[in-house]
Amino acid sequence: MHLPKAAILVSPRPLAPVRENAGLRNSKKESDLNVAQARVRDLDAQLNAKEADLATALNENRTLENELRELKDQVLSLNLSLEDTKKHLHSEMLRRVDLENHMKTLQEEMTFQKRLHEDELKETKRVHESRIAEVESGRQREFESKLSDALQGLRKQHEEQIQGYKEEMERTFGAKVENAQLTAARNCEFANVAREELMETQKRVDTLISQVNQYQSQNVALESKIKELQNLLDYDRDLHRRRMAEKEEEMAQAQKQAQAQLEEYEQLLDVKLALDLEINAYRKMLEGEEQRLKLSPSPSSHSTATQAASQGRRYLHGKKRKIKETRKRECSAALKTIQHVSATGNISIEEIDADGKFVRLKNHSNEDQSLHGWVLRRRIGSVADVNYKFPSRFTLQAGQEVTIWGAAAGVSPGPSDLVWRSQKSWGTGDNIGVTLITDDGEELAERKIMLVPREEESEQDDDYEEITGSEAEFGSQQNEDPSCSVM
Repeated sequence: MHLPKAAILVSPRPLAPVRENAGLRNSKKESDLNVAQARVRDLDAQLNAKEADLATALNENRTLENELRELKDQVLSLNLSLEDTKKHLHSEMLRRVDLENHMKTLQEEMTFQKRLHEDELKETKRVHESRIAEVESGRQREFESKLSDALQGLRKQHEEQIQGYKEEMERTFGAKVENAQLTAARNCEFANVAREELMETQKRVDTLISQVNQYQSQNVALESKIKELQNLLDYDRDLHRRRMAEKEEEMAQAQKQAQAQLEEYEQLLDVKLALDLEINAYRKMLEGEEQRLKLSPSPSSHSTATQAASQGRRYLHGKKRKIKETRKRECSAALKTIQHVSATGNISIEEIDADGKFVRLKNHSNEDQSLHGWVLRRRIGSVADVNYKFPSRFTLQAGQEVTIWGAAAGVSPGPSDLVWRSQKSWGTGDNIGVTLITDDGEELAERKIMLVPREEESEQDDDYEEITGSEAEFGSQQNEDPSCSVM
């Protein structure tokens, strides 16, 4: 009878180091898991920073491309104006040459007319002299006076005609020369102005060509930088994915090991509790035998029973705490979302992300809407309101949507999306409200998200109380193995 009792009382002692080792391994695995999660968060932050740098570089590249396109258009327009100026200068020079040639032609014509009149005058004198010589013999005296009068009249007539021709030729030639001089002076002025404009245009073209070359070199440098950043980003993404896969595998293995250790620990606790209950039953039986035989109770058996009862109470406390934590998680999951939406215009707030990553707007009209000066106001419970102001030139196209992301959303925004760079997130909470306000202060649209508990089910174990030592003894008597009873 006494030998089995000693064996049963000594058997639970080696279980304490096993439980301590299991707790140490479990704490070590939890610390490793926390370190891995922190490293994953750091890698996510680095990836978000790299993506933000890439988006900034792409925006700068698009801006430089637009400026380069505008400069090319200006160079083309300046080349066209330069060609027009050259053509105009060439035409003016041709006109000047034509006028000089015309002036020379008029001078030659005037000389020819003068010589022709002199020849006619000589011929007339010769004819008159021949006539005078023919009639001189018979009628010299008779016609001398008449001939002299006629000659004088003819001379006067010819002199008057020649003088008239000279005056007319001089007036015509003077007028033409004056016109030619005025035209030449005007053409010289035009040529000087065109030459100055040509020189200024050439200077501007040289300046623009140097700027274009500079922008092209900057564009090439930026493109190479973008390629380097893209390659670095791809490498970081691949490295992050590999590390994430490795960390996920390690986390899965750690979770499996922790689950296995937890199951082993629970099995050990169940075995320990069963052994404690058996020890308590044997203790009661021994006390009953000692009382029946009137023997003094041993102090070691009493201390062992007390230790077993305290360990049973700690186990029941742990089970109670686990049950309450499980119910708390179930209550947090049993929340439902209620949304309130209102809109008095063509633009509405379509969606608010529950995790605070983005807010989405939509234009329901058939016309584009400029959002210059408009504001999105965010309210979260008792937290101070925060306002997001749209860019000055932003326009929401007809029938289109726009998404405003938080700075730490961890996604690549589309070409038509916006990023709230001064705010990492739109925020989370049980009561979130976003209001769209125009530049006149009018509240055009509003959306609210409220989290309320669902209808709670009746919980049967809320009145779970600590089991006393007598109740533990009663339970042990009910679960006692009949093969261990002493007759």
